[in-house]
Amino acid sequence: MNAEVEDNRRTLASDMRRAWLVELRRLLFAVGGGWLVGFLFSAPHLGMAAGLLLLVSFHLRLLYLLARWSLNPHRVELPESGGVWGEIFEGLYATQRRARQRKRKLASILAEFQASTAALPDGAIVVTPRGHIAWFNTAAQGLLGLRSPQDIGARINNLIRHPGFQRYVEQADFSKDVQLPSPLNAQYTLNLRLIPYGNGQRLLIVRDVSEHQRLDRMRRDFVANASHELRTPLTVLSGYIEMMHGEAGRPDSALAAWSAPLGEMRGQLGRMEHLIGDLLKLARLESDTPAPRNEVIDMEKLLLDAVRQAQTLSRGAHHFDSAIDETLLLYGRESELQSIAINLLSNAVRYSPDGGSIRLEWRTAREGGSEYPLLRVEDSGIGIEAESIPRLTERFFRVDVGRSRATGGTGLGLAIVKHALEHHEAELSVTSEPGEGSAFSCHFPSYRLYREGEQRRVG
Repeated sequence: MNAEVEDNRRTLASDMRRAWLVELRRLLFAVGGGWLVGFLFSAPHLGMAAGLLLLVSFHLRLLYLLARWSLNPHRVELPESGGVWGEIFEGLYATQRRARQRKRKLASILAEFQASTAALPDGAIVVTPRGHIAWFNTAAQGLLGLRSPQDIGARINNLIRHPGFQRYVEQADFSKDVQLPSPLNAQYTLNLRLIPYGNGQRLLIVRDVSEHQRLDRMRRDFVANASHELRTPLTVLSGYIEMMHGEAGRPDSALAAWSAPLGEMRGQLGRMEHLIGDLLKLARLESDTPAPRNEVIDMEKLLLDAVRQAQTLSRGAHHFDSAIDETLLLYGRESELQSIAINLLSNAVRYSPDGGSIRLEWRTAREGGSEYPLLRVEDSGIGIEAESIPRLTERFFRVDVGRSRATGGTGLGLAIVKHALEHHEAELSVTSEPGEGSAFSCHFPSYRLYREGEQRRVG
């Protein structure tokens, strides 16, 4: 490869030397021929000047043709010429040929890209840095009702007018997606995500998630109905076991030998009732609407109640510390906020050894110049491995299965926390090191903040 490049370089250098020799011969011919003609008329210097003028005219004509060609290379052809001009023209033609080859190749790649994206079931829309539609595939037409070519060049915000999409574009957090009802049929739900690429361009991916939502709704209904139906037989069993356990507690009773097994059965029934209660609560959270913004919650009272419940669960085995800003209230739903606090504190109790400390904070924090409410629960427990943190809010996921089951955990606590936070447009962040404890922080949006003395918002 290097030898071939070196040969090409030598060939070009040789051609250029020959071209300059041709130009030198032209110059000598113009000067010599002009001197000779001028000598015949007793004016050699005038003859030399005339020869040089003819040579300059020749070069000016070629320069003019080159300028015309540069303005319209597809219609104007360059003349054939020798010397340096011939090399220049040949180089321009070669560059033009390469450009045409690249254009054909790019057109082929673009045609393949359009053909492949047209076959996708998901809509794909190319959006310019200024928010205009540059291209979209067939699926986008079916999902969003776009028309080709009328909508090419239109602003994407003018065609997708849903407020949720407007906020999504304004916030510019494209690590997430947004779900909206279809503009063609409100019975269908679309999932939209903007993916930045290139020099400020974005690719909008549109996916129909209606079937997924339907299956998810069926799953929630099944879990809720099954849990509800299980309550009746469990209540009957619990009643009989309570009666038998009381009878077995008497030394002269025929059931005295069954005292320990009945106690174990009683404990497992209680655990099942707790599990069913959490399943019903999770199903209710998944089907509920977002928390209202006109109900002000007394967070001090709510959090102190949650701490007292956690102390009851701890049975004096842990040290509790609270730092609660009593002036800081929140717009939200009390039952869900209570679930958040109780589940976070219960987890801290279950995963902290006896003698450990648990701290609850309710205060404001600052980020980007804005103030927002922060609920933080920190413990000195066993900690969490880094790879397990992203899975903490999954249903039935446990960091330590044996410890959680031994202390009565259902594996649904953090899933409940996640959905309750979503109803308050809040986020959960977790920091932890194995053996060093964990900190669970709930970041609520600033518009849910309410301080005593402020005028309450409505709606």
